[in-house]
Amino acid sequence: MLRNICRWMLYERMGWTKDVSENIPEKCIICLAPHTSNWDFVIGQLYALAEGMKTNFLMKKEWFFWPLGYLFRKMGGIAVYRDKRCSMTDTLVETARKEKHFVLCITPEATRALNPDWKKGFYYIALGAQIPILLYGVDYEKKLIRCTKSMVPVGDLDTELREIKLYYKDFKGKYPEKFTLGEL
Repeated sequence: MLRNICRWMLYERMGWTKDVSENIPEKCIICLAPHTSNWDFVIGQLYALAEGMKTNFLMKKEWFFWPLGYLFRKMGGIAVYRDKRCSMTDTLVETARKEKHFVLCITPEATRALNPDWKKGFYYIALGAQIPILLYGVDYEKKLIRCTKSMVPVGDLDTELREIKLYYKDFKGKYPEKFTLGEL
């Protein structure tokens, strides 16, 4: 029932469409961009529920206060402690290797503000666990969710990151002025 409600809300009521040719494997990283608004989270969660996807996501620890913290954890949220020097990437690689199901959604910009320096953790997690990265784009101008490309990283960071960034060049975030591919 929840799935049907989310489908109705996202596709019928809000008018979004999808162009998704990549299947979700048991283990993968979902690289989601552009990330310019808190609405990206709402659209992403509606989409995941509408499509029956079980995913986890990273979110800064400041959002994990009561009662939201409980709700975000139930939804698959993982708190990111930016001020601590711990290797979250290594921990997530190990988790991906051990778990039967591991689908983690990461926004490479890591912020809703303009950020030309994309974080590379999503890439290193996929590389370390040898799992694919699915490129999901959210285009507010077209009201379109698209995933037509995936890749398993081989370790050529500069080339592969450039390829990933170029995939997103035509997507328009809710606030397009807050999205940049940075240096290519």
